[in-house]
Amino acid sequence: MSTKSFSETVIKSLNFYVYRLIDPRNGETFYVGKGKGNRVFKHVEDALKHVNDEDSTTLKFERIREIKRALLDVQHVIHRHGLDEKTAFEVEGALIDAYPGLSNQAGGHYNGARGTRHVNEIASLYDLPELIPDRKHKLLLININSSFDNPTLPALYEAVRYAWRVNVQRARQSDYVLAVVSGVVRGAFIADEWAPATPEFFPERTPLEQDKGRFAFKGRPAPDNIQNHYAGELIRDQVYRGKRIAKKELKHVQNPVLYWPK
Repeated sequence: MSTKSFSETVIKSLNFYVYRLIDPRNGETFYVGKGKGNRVFKHVEDALKHVNDEDSTTLKFERIREIKRALLDVQHVIHRHGLDEKTAFEVEGALIDAYPGLSNQAGGHYNGARGTRHVNEIASLYDLPELIPDRKHKLLLININSSFDNPTLPALYEAVRYAWRVNVQRARQSDYVLAVVSGVVRGAFIADEWAPATPEFFPERTPLEQDKGRFAFKGRPAPDNIQNHYAGELIRDQVYRGKRIAKKELKHVQNPVLYWPK
């Protein structure tokens, strides 16, 4: 028998919990989440209910539908329960780090700032100077963890400029866009033009279903003095040492886009 919902008695006992969704065909964990009540079961319900919605083509939903087409059921596992919400966020983030290749669209709570790192990265991170925003500047900080693979300014530019769910009016008012990788600002850019992330405005990009409703910008690296202020000293050609984000109001949680001042 497959449990599709919890009784009120079970829900009261669980409090906040962290769960995994597992593909019965290969035993692979494909999604990690946290919640209360019957949250763990809602993903299957939504995948089968919202087949034609804009967000219905996520990797998570596609995986669930493949499992159902194979006449099987997603396996639901409660990994930890009886938690307060803060602890649940931490456990969720740790599990997201521990299971590569998940279909989660967002990283875990605080994964950018406190996620998995090599010991050398940990040592370097806390030796970095702290980011202190200039009060005269309006900033847009974008966490590019998922698309980052190169610390040079050209690579950072390509990763940070495309494509995001932003308040386009606020984005256009920003003086600088900062590229953030694992809680460290690695580059600063000036956005000359924000436009919908469509082939009309960005013909060089292959359009993806997930880009619907998102925006991107055309721009350039900020001047050297701005790079130095926000991304630290130049350590080699087009690579800046970085500045760590220590202030709570500047840290990304789950949304990759953050405006400052808020």
